[in-house]
Amino acid sequence: MQKDIYDRIISFLLGASWGIIFFGAYLTFKTSISFGTAYAVFFTILFIIISLFLILMLDAFAVNKERLEEAKKQTELLEKIFQKETQA
Repeated sequence: MQKDIYDRIISFLLGASWGIIFFGAYLTFKTSISFGTAYAVFFTILFIIISLFLILMLDAFAVNKERLEEAKKQTELLEKIFQKETQA
């Protein structure tokens, strides 16, 4: 089954987001370590939580696209059934 361009973009963005989380968490920790270990850990966890929320939004886009495609299939089937019932 071949993916359309929308699915490819979402997959790419999801993969890139995971890379950004790991690299960004490292950079956040390294730059905020000068304020103290507790602050560095706090800022890093805050960065990770916000980034995971953004990944969750990307995943929701993919799920909603699949839901829309399934609803279109069901609508088409229901229209066919309705046409058969009205003809008989």
